[in-house]
Amino acid sequence: MDRKQGFTILEVIIVGVFASLLLVFFFIQKSNIDAMKRDEQRKTAINAMYYALEESFYKEHNYYPEQIGEDNIKVIDPALWTDPLGINLGQTGSSYSYEAANCKDGKCKEYTLKATLEKEDTYVKYSRSQK
Repeated sequence: MDRKQGFTILEVIIVGVFASLLLVFFFIQKSNIDAMKRDEQRKTAINAMYYALEESFYKEHNYYPEQIGEDNIKVIDPALWTDPLGINLGQTGSSYSYEAANCKDGKCKEYTLKATLEKEDTYVKYSRSQK
């Protein structure tokens, strides 16, 4: 009996299905890792805003501002005001939010900073006066 060298159709199909499953798994994991990286960037930005407000702005002025941004909080990297999707704090769709409370004449006694995360619950930082 003469047997030819090579793979059968069934072997080729099995290898193709296996390779496809590996690719699907790879891209799902890559997507999850990318989302976790963006979440870490959001947490880093919120922490930078928090410490800038507490250690710089509040210590100098003894109040918190009604709005925050590059114009009044100058001690942090300006890139941190933009979330990983390219939307600035205060713009519609931003994953960052700043909510001032107990304000009078633009001077506030407390605030809440939030970052909406993809893989975890919302990351929240409260002003020290709220604790």
